[in-house]
Amino acid sequence: MSETPQQEGVTPTKTWPRLTTDRLVLRPFSLEDAKDVQRLAGDRDVAATTQVPHPYEDGVAEEWIGGHESAFQQGSRMVFAITLRSGELVGAIGMSINEKHRRGELGYWIGKAFWNNGYCTEAVQEMVRYGFEELGLNRIEARHMTRNPASGRVMAKAGMKLEGTLRQQVLKWDSFEDLVIYGILASDLDRPSNS
Repeated sequence: MSETPQQEGVTPTKTWPRLTTDRLVLRPFSLEDAKDVQRLAGDRDVAATTQVPHPYEDGVAEEWIGGHESAFQQGSRMVFAITLRSGELVGAIGMSINEKHRRGELGYWIGKAFWNNGYCTEAVQEMVRYGFEELGLNRIEARHMTRNPASGRVMAKAGMKLEGTLRQQVLKWDSFEDLVIYGILASDLDRPSNS
């Protein structure tokens, strides 16, 4: 549940929201998170199927976190730390926003020690809810490398539909990778699940 009021437009407020679920808190990153980001995102297995760099050099986390506020204020992107209710950082989730077309694109990663606990699904479901209910988006999409079918299962659990494959869309470690794209429309939420 969001702790910010709904307003007109894609960015409902210039105050960064704090979103909560049954087990998680999605909050803005702070520079104090940098060491944990470097440790979690710097794992080769996390980087292997994401756009996270590897090796994850010193200073990269601080630079990444430092760019979040200006992107949020411009209404182009919001990135949240995914934490347990205890405050422990488990990953990140972000949404790039195209205000003209009322479209959002999700991206996320979860630290390897926290895989297979449903945290990513819970965070994606909350971001989909937030995007439609509070940002007034019409469409939310996400992509994953074909080598990472678990990410596709997360998208499907959030109600997203498989839309296709973008062949050799990204270059990762000297290999071109296919991306699978999933999407969900605001109108999909009004349809019975068996339609």
